Amino acid sequence: MRAGGADPDGAPGVLRVAYVVRSWPRLSQTFVLNEILALERIGVRITLFAMSRAEETVVQPQVAEVRAPVHHLDTGSPRRAVAHLRVAAGSPWRYLRTLAFALTQRHLLGGYTQSGALRAFDRAVRVAVRLGVRRGRSLWHIHAHFAHDPALVALLAHRLTGSTFSFTAHARDLYQIPEGALRGRAHEATAVVTCCRTNADHIRGVIGEGDPPVELVYHGVDLGRFHPAMVRPVHEVPLLVSVGRLVEKKGFDDLLRACARLAARGRRFRCEIYGDGPCRGDLEALRDQLGLAGMVGFAGARTQAELLHVYQQADVFALTPRVTDDGDRDGIPNVLVEAMACGVPVVSTVVGGVAELVTDGRDGLLVRAGDSGAIAGRLEELLGDPVRRQRLGEAAAATARRFDGRAAAQTLAALFGHAAGTGA
Repeated sequence: MRAGGADPDGAPGVLRVAYVVRSWPRLSQTFVLNEILALERIGVRITLFAMSRAEETVVQPQVAEVRAPVHHLDTGSPRRAVAHLRVAAGSPWRYLRTLAFALTQRHLLGGYTQSGALRAFDRAVRVAVRLGVRRGRSLWHIHAHFAHDPALVALLAHRLTGSTFSFTAHARDLYQIPEGALRGRAHEATAVVTCCRTNADHIRGVIGEGDPPVELVYHGVDLGRFHPAMVRPVHEVPLLVSVGRLVEKKGFDDLLRACARLAARGRRFRCEIYGDGPCRGDLEALRDQLGLAGMVGFAGARTQAELLHVYQQADVFALTPRVTDDGDRDGIPNVLVEAMACGVPVVSTVVGGVAELVTDGRDGLLVRAGDSGAIAGRLEELLGDPVRRQRLGEAAAATARRFDGRAAAQTLAALFGHAAGTGA
């Protein structure tokens, strides 16, 4: 990957997309990385604009496969003033009109959006200067991942350049911005993309039907990477696995309480939880308080390559998300799709779009969120029944084939191409 380098020239008509993201590369946002790789494989030229650096110790190896140049918008430099001068000189009216828009449209700010008007405008200028110098040589579309700060920057860059723009809304970024901010961003977008039907319904309820269209595009997974093991291991003590960022909405405390109920009933099992996050210390303390230190381990963050082996070794996969008091929630967690693609039966909760992926009793088991007793009951059903685990796991792998990352990329490329006028 070439950080901050120049894009290769593209022939007229080639679809070129500027991706605006909050930070890069984020381990918990591997779905963005996979989406970019899938788009590049079908010929889309991408330039990445990251509002900040992720600064994480664990990085997915496939980051190195990304061909897109990466520009970090948080870098302080004297060139910032030069960027403003170039954009203003190129189109004084657009520059002044967009600055006035940023300063006066206060409804676009607040909530989960952390940028102020001037900071968002400055970042948009730095996007625009990279795109504006190439206008006329190729067609650009701007796409933001997340409805909060990235979508605001993309909206302002759209106004500065005249390029079309769209954004994908996911979870907290969608439910924790003011409704006026969502309507304002959607009003000028060619499309609002989201990852589950529940989100799509919420967006339509806020912005109304019609333009822009709300497009449901499920995050796909790389089915060439995630697949069942040739021979699934037989464990004397069943292995329960969970993967996710250790944050409140993932409901790992509910999973731990369910494990305590299983242990109290004499059920033998091992549980390994993969991931890291701000709640790790509290969760480890709860594990010890519940007397689970010898049965439940926290294994830390892992790359997708490492998780493949984890999934293929698991007897059951559990993820028990919930809606937090401030409205944060999951859409369809990619780890559920990855586990199912590996033929693992899953136990999860009916939150966000989980029920759009898992059909209770057919390819997994579902319970209401926050009910540790119900979670324990469904886990016990599978831990004690290897035949049922195999049947549900085979059905889960079949379901996951509908979530192919290549198909999702084709859908997005068509949306971007139609907006930009390339006919892609």
